[in-house]
Amino acid sequence: MPTSNPALNDKIFARETGASAEELRPGWASPNEADAATAAAPLPTPAPDTVSPWTPYQPPTTHLDTMRVGGVLSASAVLLVLLVGAGYFGWQATTATPERIEFPGWFWLALFGGLGVAFLTIFRPKLARFTAPAYALLEGLLVGSISKVYDAQFNGIVLQAVALSIGVFVLMLFLYATRIIRVTDKLRMGIVAATGAVLLVYVLDLVVRMFGGDIGFVHDGGLFGIVFSLAVIGIAAFNFLLDFDVIERGVAAGAPRYMEWYGAFGLLVTLVWLYLEMLRLLARLRR
Repeated sequence: MPTSNPALNDKIFARETGASAEELRPGWASPNEADAATAAAPLPTPAPDTVSPWTPYQPPTTHLDTMRVGGVLSASAVLLVLLVGAGYFGWQATTATPERIEFPGWFWLALFGGLGVAFLTIFRPKLARFTAPAYALLEGLLVGSISKVYDAQFNGIVLQAVALSIGVFVLMLFLYATRIIRVTDKLRMGIVAATGAVLLVYVLDLVVRMFGGDIGFVHDGGLFGIVFSLAVIGIAAFNFLLDFDVIERGVAAGAPRYMEWYGAFGLLVTLVWLYLEMLRLLARLRR
């Protein structure tokens, strides 16, 4: 279900690192010289005569205890493997032909279970090393099942959606890493507002459909529907910029090591959203 990515935001990283939102705000991309020097300076080691003989010596905190970009990448790779593996199982368990569609009995359990695990991860980031893999498995079941239905109606659409999603991710990573697009406060506010607007439209559509109505451009394959899908995909893609920015600033602020799994979880949320929107757009174009 398309949503804003509440996982990767300043408040959660500030809470886990003990830093203020203002300390996270400048970001890792453009620190001033004083901040860089402070960050690079090692923690002072107490002199031998100031340490009580009854107190065991504790070495200064090192980078081994804090979040790393490489750690986020490794955790993301693990989550992707789990997602794909569970997706294959979900695909095999779903019956889908042009004439008949039958979801497995666990479909709704996986849907609401995934939402529950996602909220648990957001409220308890320390559990991310356990809940993030569980979320990847549950989302994999759903994505695999949904993909089977789309592929039964439009042959080859899944591979196209996967390729496009990977391409968008790589493009946004390149734009962010090369600073072609810089994440400013105005850009953050714009992306968050746009994402919230998309969420509002989807919630409104869900309510209208419960009463037998329909918001045409959300589901139709006409011009407005295609434009809407393109806009949502653009918003999802720009959410990657926020994800990269918050992860980078979390690393700079010395976030705890378990936040590597939390950062990977946040990236997976955006990636799944983007992939599902790609399926919707390609299906509309095929129609």
